[in-house]
Amino acid sequence: MEKVTWKGGTLLSPVPAVLVSCGTMEKPTALTIAWTGIISSDPPRTYISIRPERHSYDIIKDSGEFAVNMLPSTLVRALDYCGIKSGKNEDKLSEKRLIAAPCSKISAPQIEQSRITLECKVFDVIPQGSHDMFLADIVAVNIDKSLLDERGRLKIEQAGLLAYAHGTYFALGKKVGSFGFSCKQKRAKNVNIKNRRK
Repeated sequence: MEKVTWKGGTLLSPVPAVLVSCGTMEKPTALTIAWTGIISSDPPRTYISIRPERHSYDIIKDSGEFAVNMLPSTLVRALDYCGIKSGKNEDKLSEKRLIAAPCSKISAPQIEQSRITLECKVFDVIPQGSHDMFLADIVAVNIDKSLLDERGRLKIEQAGLLAYAHGTYFALGKKVGSFGFSCKQKRAKNVNIKNRRK
């Protein structure tokens, strides 16, 4: 395939499109974040990168807490709005009918309509240029019960989550595989070959 080369840029796609809530139950706010991900599985850790001029920046830096809310694609307009408007000027949650709900391990609120929420405690802030990276421990995970099967396993493909790619939001679609499935197929074929030889 023929390719063209562009200068270095932020074209890693898709990335999560999440709503990060912070503040308190008495004074909640939130901002949209796409620069987020997992940095460790043991202990479970995440990061969010925020421009210092954002209203929520000082709130998170002072409190050391935030919640990562994964919204369904049906709330994409609310998610986008919270990334454009500033909490300095208005109550974005009320404007978009997003409901603040208590978390179990942190004082920052979660968003009730979120399908999955990560409760996070900041352990470091690292300047990166245009954004500062907030490194955080994931201290609790809240999951919509309707996403669990009868054995309590997560059916994340039914969450209708959002992704962000090059300025565009996408609803995540069909499941195309599970971790390790390519090796399991090969193993099954090898077992069949061995059985035929016996």
